Order: sequence, then C-alpha cells, then structure tokens
Amino acid sequence: MELSASTWWWIVAGVLIVAELATGTFYLLMLAIGAAAAAIAAWVGLAIAWQLVAAAVIGGGAVAVWNAQRSREPRGLPASANRDINLDIGQRVRVESWSGERSARITYRGSAWNVRYVGPGLPMPGEYVIRAVEGSELQLDRLT
Repeated sequence: MELSASTWWWIVAGVLIVAELATGTFYLLMLAIGAAAAAIAAWVGLAIAWQLVAAAVIGGGAVAVWNAQRSREPRGLPASANRDINLDIGQRVRVESWSGERSARITYRGSAWNVRYVGPGLPMPGEYVIRAVEGSELQLDRLT
C-alpha cells in the first residue's frame, strides 16, 4: 500500500503535535499548522515544491506571528520573585538584628533562614516583607 503525499504530511503534522505535547514548545504546534497546510496542498494536487512553499509560508508565518505576539506581552517576574509560584513572596517577617553585610538569620515557618536586605538604605530591626527567595535565602525589603 502506497501512502499519498498528503498522508505523509499529516503524519509529519501528527509527529510535530506529539513532540509539542512532550516538550511544551508551542512553536512546534505552529510548524504542525504548516505541515497541515502542506497536506491540504498535496490533497489538492499541487506539486511537491508548492507543498514545501505552503509548509514554509504557513508554518513560518505562524511562528513569526506567535513570536511577535509574545514580544508585545510584558515580561513576568522571575520564579524567585513571583508570588504565583512561591507563596512566601509578600509574607511578613520580623528581624531582631542585622549583621554588617545586610544579612541576618531569622526563624520563619519553624525553620532558620538566612535573610538579605535588598531595599534602599540601611536595615534596622523590625518588620519586613519577603520580596524573593533565592535558594535558602529570603530577600527582604521594607514594608510599604
């Protein structure tokens, strides 16, 4: 049994979709759209050159449009400072004393933590808010 060109293009599109699901790379889905366009071009009876042009123009165009759309969106916070990822961000802590290098050791959630002051000026004993978590270190700023 001989497979038609359009069937091969549908297989390519399916493989790209499976690869996208496995990797989470949305660009592969855009390339799968290009392969689907090539499958339609093959089904209509266009030559292989036009099938390749359809795949390149539609797939490449979809990638370009998606990339342009993503570049217009504001960049999110890094995971270390994103409250949607780390629920410690925004929590209040109390620091009794600071060392000379803007760092201290506190008890937070029943554990001892290293903290570093990342705000302006010199830190003083008192209440602070967690702005980021870098490894096992809490980065603190003044309450606003």
